Amino acid sequence: MSFLSSFLLGLIQGVAEFLPISSSGHLAIAQNLLGMQEAGVVPQFFDVLLHLGTLVAVFVAYWAEIKDMVREFFCGVRDIARHCTPTPVPPARRLILLIIVGTLPLFAILPVKDKVEGLSSNMVFIGAALLVTGFLLFASDRVRKGRKTEASAGILSALVVGVSQAIATMPGISRSGMTITTGCFVGYERKFAVRFSFLLSIPAILGANVLSLKDAAEAGINWGEVPVYLVGVVTAAVVGYLCIRLLKMIADKGKFGFFAYYCWAVGAFTLILNLIKK
Repeated sequence: MSFLSSFLLGLIQGVAEFLPISSSGHLAIAQNLLGMQEAGVVPQFFDVLLHLGTLVAVFVAYWAEIKDMVREFFCGVRDIARHCTPTPVPPARRLILLIIVGTLPLFAILPVKDKVEGLSSNMVFIGAALLVTGFLLFASDRVRKGRKTEASAGILSALVVGVSQAIATMPGISRSGMTITTGCFVGYERKFAVRFSFLLSIPAILGANVLSLKDAAEAGINWGEVPVYLVGVVTAAVVGYLCIRLLKMIADKGKFGFFAYYCWAVGAFTLILNLIKK
């Protein structure tokens, strides 16, 4: 792998992981265009590191919220030991519960994990999935603005958002796009829908990396290429942070229509390209 390929894949990962346009779909398309779609050309260890790079971006962007949740977690353990619970429950503590509930549906994907990952080589599926992502984003702009935040959101709504995240493990379906739009559909305030989507990505990315790291170790790690990998990781982290800031501003205006048109264009391009290559 060259430094340029590492930079390009890191750039795509950083942009597509957080903007609602599907990082997995874009990486698969990029690998196809770069002639890297064969198994083993893109090392699994590099893929793990790319996701860790975007995880760093989430921690930097939402450090204040994460710090509050960590503090409330230990305060909650203390309150349980003392058999007392504050009323009302602090928002950060409720947010922890919502994230746990939203993460549960991912366990249903584990039995079919290999089949889902196998879809990355199916350009027709990825193109169609991007079209679906576009329709969801287009519809979210037309949904009545919600008011629910971590202080008022219920368990059921968090579970519904979690199911959408599980569906988004399929390449071409944007994780952030699915979770943000689903949050809007269940009545979340737009800023909270974006924030909940990104915070919900932390256990999802960590869990996926733990599973992938074992496979990467078994496939073998070329330590001599680590400096090349780091270019992609740093790129993914920096670009990912900037994209989170951008999406926050877009959420304030509640306009995701641009991303819908973009997903439609890329999805159509992928389907046409697949026909031409045949």
